[in-house]
Amino acid sequence: MAKTQTMCPRCHQPVLVEMRQLFDLNGDPQAKQILLSGNYNLVRCQSCGYQGVIPSPLVYHDPEKELLLTYFPAELGLPVNEQERLIGPIINQVVNALPMEKRKAYLLQPQSMFTYQSMVEKILEGDGITKEMLDDQQKRVNLIQRLLSTTPESIADVLKTEEPLVDASFFNIINRLVEASLAQGDQHSAKALAGVQKAALEETEFGRKLKVQAEETEAAVKALQEAGKEGLTREKLLELILGASSMTQVDTLVSMARAGMDYTFFEQLTAKINAAEGDEKKRLESLREHILELTREIDRVMQEEIGRARGLLDKILAAQDVEKATEEALDTMTEMFVELIRQEIQSARQLNDMLRLEKLQKIAGVIQKASAPPPEIQFIEMLLSLEKPEDRRKALEANASLITPELVTLMNGIVTQSGQQSNQPPEALEAIKMVYQEILKFSMEQNLKK
Repeated sequence: MAKTQTMCPRCHQPVLVEMRQLFDLNGDPQAKQILLSGNYNLVRCQSCGYQGVIPSPLVYHDPEKELLLTYFPAELGLPVNEQERLIGPIINQVVNALPMEKRKAYLLQPQSMFTYQSMVEKILEGDGITKEMLDDQQKRVNLIQRLLSTTPESIADVLKTEEPLVDASFFNIINRLVEASLAQGDQHSAKALAGVQKAALEETEFGRKLKVQAEETEAAVKALQEAGKEGLTREKLLELILGASSMTQVDTLVSMARAGMDYTFFEQLTAKINAAEGDEKKRLESLREHILELTREIDRVMQEEIGRARGLLDKILAAQDVEKATEEALDTMTEMFVELIRQEIQSARQLNDMLRLEKLQKIAGVIQKASAPPPEIQFIEMLLSLEKPEDRRKALEANASLITPELVTLMNGIVTQSGQQSNQPPEALEAIKMVYQEILKFSMEQNLKK
């Protein structure tokens, strides 16, 4: 995306920014995620160090939901007629990008959003996420922020007072915040959030239950991995199930080893039941019924997912532009869909159906391209593959345009994450640190030349 010169909101010095005003799902399936993430129109002023978003008119278009939204930041202080003059050409881009048969009445009545938050709420409302749900989430975010600013000795009291807010959603939000902090190289924030998470696990009833469940799940996973080292048999699997200390462990084993729970497995379990007596017999019968119900539910969900994947594939194959249809559906694709594509390609080859094979390969190509790591990650991987410092130096010089503050931050995050992984080989961690130091040094050299 081309960069636009604008003024820094703080010092008013000229800065270059990749400005984006149109978020149209018709041409960019990722537009909604980018808009909701807030990761656009970001400025880093070299003069005063300001980092933030440049206020700009925004237009959002979702043709499937017939949604056309506009937002004009109040801080720009422009009259309505001037706002319409600036928004008009962007809306024309939306209309002109659509074929005549898809130009419907909603395009003539764009909905003006008075705040950015109301725009976000309107978009999420189309996905079934209500304002009440957003408000509930915000309460938990506010609690996390409050806990971060609370002294360690007072955290337990705050958690006790606000315990109804400490639920699965609370911990999901903390996990996402920790991941985001690590990705940005902000180890201080990640550590502080981890401290809040630890306190919530220890000081609340939901947290304690969650901690026990996590420990039991981890124990079941380790037991299954250990049993699988020499080959997982039905007998070993049955032994693990019967020896599980809780239903959480049973559920974990069933969900991970569903394929091994066939007719023969249940025959062996029934034999155990027939050989048992009294309370043990009742326990095993109850266990068998629970496993049967769980496997039926797993199979039902699996069949539904297969059906959705099949329906999506049929829809894409029927489209005039298979590649465009694939791009538009990327957000809805699952591992099941990718596996279905693999199977269908194999089947088309066996049947010598070249027309279908060509379409399937186009779909696979779009998916492969979309799943490829961004240029920055590919560049880092390439640097890590080079053993000699002089070769890495040449690579840095040849790709100087990639050496940005964002890349340095990303590499710092990778170093932080790698250092926290107990299974990371020391030599691999050392190589990552070395590459980070070389990138940082090169970046500083580039800045001095400016």
